[in-house]
Amino acid sequence: MADAALLTARDLTRRFGGLMAVGGLSLDLHRGRIHAVIGPNGAGKSTLTNLLSGDIAPSSGQVMLAGQDVTGRSPEHISRRGLGRSYQKTNIFLPFTVWDNVRLAAQSRQPHALAWWRRADGFADTRARAERALELAGMAARRGTIAGAMSHGEQRQLEIAMALATEPSVLLLDEPLAGMGTAEAERMVALLLQLKAAHAIMLVEHDMDAVFALADQLTVMVNGQTIATGTPAQIRADANVQAAYLGEES
Repeated sequence: MADAALLTARDLTRRFGGLMAVGGLSLDLHRGRIHAVIGPNGAGKSTLTNLLSGDIAPSSGQVMLAGQDVTGRSPEHISRRGLGRSYQKTNIFLPFTVWDNVRLAAQSRQPHALAWWRRADGFADTRARAERALELAGMAARRGTIAGAMSHGEQRQLEIAMALATEPSVLLLDEPLAGMGTAEAERMVALLLQLKAAHAIMLVEHDMDAVFALADQLTVMVNGQTIATGTPAQIRADANVQAAYLGEES
């Protein structure tokens, strides 16, 4: 049975002037479940992700993470409370090796500044976090590869490895399959299914085949509003979703 919600949003709202980018949205993210958020371009999905991660402060509403109110707190604070995320645009250090990218992410969990006279990779706990993340993400064999020389799919995989190096309990993944070919997408789907046992995952994604293969729960957004929330079967059968997003006749 799934654990209690690790992340909860209640009546989350963000206005940009007269534009309601996210309006009164509520959701729960549970360990062992993938909660997909879908909707057309401009629906407010990435804004929602930014609200949950602290990249944008909400106009109103509340975000609870691991039992703590993190509403309006900084991304650094929320990350340290156990939230990891990937971005719509891959966010890695292209000139660095896979290992250095992941080690730098693991290093962010040091409780104090590293001693400048010691090699950064000389800290055992940082190395251990980085090694675990590489193994979890299936990147151990690529540790010495320059990130910029890898395929797009491998770079997206590396970004997830970097998030895992911070040892999060909650993962927010913004279009992790975007731009991938069939084989890369299949590898990413397999990775996410592997990760969900130990994490609560929110997935923003346009690949509907992947969404319905992965999601335990879905929220459908249109123009900043939630028009439906339910299981994949419930969402497929929802007439409002069919009309507004899936493009099917009711």
